[in-house]
Amino acid sequence: MTEPAYGRALGLTSWNDDWSGLRVGVLGLGITGFSVADTLAELGSRVLVVAEKVDDRYRLMLDVIGAELVQASPLASVPQELETLDPELLVVSPGFHPDHPVITWAIEKGIPVWGDVELAWRLRDKVGTSGAGSAPAEWIAVTGTNGKTTTVQLTAAMLAAGGLRAAPCGNIGVPVLDAVRDPQGFDVFVVELSSYQLHSTSSMSPWAAVCLNVAEDHLDWHGSMDAYVAAKARVYTNTRAACVYNRADSLTLKMVEDAEVVEGARAIGFDLGVPGPSDLGIVDGILVDRAFHDDRLSSALEITTVSRLAGLGLGAPHTVADVLAATALARSVGVSIPDIRTALETFRLDRHRIEVVGMRDKITWIDDSKATNPHAAAASLSAYPSVVWIAGGLLKGVDIEPLVRARAAQLRGVVLLGEDRTALREAFERHAPHLPVREVTGTETRSVMSVAVELAAALAVPGDVVLLAPAAASMDQFTDYSDRGDRFARAVRHYLGGDPADDDTTDSADPTGAAPDADAADAAAADGGQPDAGREHGDSAPDD
Repeated sequence: MTEPAYGRALGLTSWNDDWSGLRVGVLGLGITGFSVADTLAELGSRVLVVAEKVDDRYRLMLDVIGAELVQASPLASVPQELETLDPELLVVSPGFHPDHPVITWAIEKGIPVWGDVELAWRLRDKVGTSGAGSAPAEWIAVTGTNGKTTTVQLTAAMLAAGGLRAAPCGNIGVPVLDAVRDPQGFDVFVVELSSYQLHSTSSMSPWAAVCLNVAEDHLDWHGSMDAYVAAKARVYTNTRAACVYNRADSLTLKMVEDAEVVEGARAIGFDLGVPGPSDLGIVDGILVDRAFHDDRLSSALEITTVSRLAGLGLGAPHTVADVLAATALARSVGVSIPDIRTALETFRLDRHRIEVVGMRDKITWIDDSKATNPHAAAASLSAYPSVVWIAGGLLKGVDIEPLVRARAAQLRGVVLLGEDRTALREAFERHAPHLPVREVTGTETRSVMSVAVELAAALAVPGDVVLLAPAAASMDQFTDYSDRGDRFARAVRHYLGGDPADDDTTDSADPTGAAPDADAADAAAADGGQPDAGREHGDSAPDD
């Protein structure tokens, strides 16, 4: 039987298969694109990277690994070099639209189109749990519109406390291919997956999976809410042990009910209510596990308390939900409750997630710049009774009106910034016409937050929280959500009499001395900006 013209790649499912000489096009050259090119070059494939923007560091590294590069700006058609290569496989960096001319061309020719996660799953046996030749690490897959990164980090911390070698990777900032190739080996990969990555993944079969929640986001990329939900739902396909879902989000339950899973996989629910026999939840302020307990029909295991989590800075309702989801994932691989408690005692949220950056006169200033969509902003707003809200940026095609309608009553006032602030202003005119709304009309990055802070301070009274939770992406005025949060924190400290006024630097000015975010270099991916071929486009920020 004759092999299809481009069928060779489909039969490659192991690091030990023969990848040598395979002609591969790699679309995009950011942190993920380079990890793909580096991996395939190590396997002996012939690699041609096609990119619109190219960082000089990656250009030099491609020369070192022996990969070819074509830079085309704009990348509006198929480069002649790619046509000449006649690739047997195209690996696409996260965020390129499915109708991009290069992708459309590949599909029409019958060339397989994968993402980095699909490639990583096929190569997962390079290094096993005890080094080369041992069993490959298990995968725990995490997606959702919000909470992914926190849940991945919590799960990895719990696994480590239980004595397992766990690697948080994927859309969190460490490419999954880099984790797969790490020579030390791991027991478990906790893989954060964006909707973009799931869209191009088909063969993954994780041990456990969760979709934390689903709300409108990235509709400009997916084209519809149904398509976005369908991409997220792929996380459960072929799950082998535990499909963890949010009982407070009926869409995630339907995903599990509709998923084609491996026989024996269990559905495990979590939410902030009283749990059923296969769930995790809360009873009288106590987080409990009824899913992984021998006597789960009549009793529950105590995990921790809501008050204890609050004392650890993990008390916001959406963070408590993340703790429950992570606990379910960790329990699915046998981590004990005492080990989970140990992990929680030392866990700290990343910066720009409900981070207190200043307090004076009984007014608290909070940076939640990571709230880059309405769902995330709603979760943040719900944690405080009286808020001066700083919001706005790039709305990415989502409808802001339901958020304004639902949260207007708890607002003292609003400060609007960014390119899409008109939609926000009009929503407040309709649903809260008497609410004070101020606008930052200037567009110069270095002064935006100074003005926003001064406007917010004029609205706030003792007992209020001034909350930066933009409900929008940042790339209209800032490098990324981290830059936006850093500039807010500096402006707050300057206003309160601490740091000097903001300038045009983008380094972290964290007074605790903490290092800048590890994935700041991949900021475009983190913030879900519009795709271009020179950088990554995962959705960790808007989805988290």
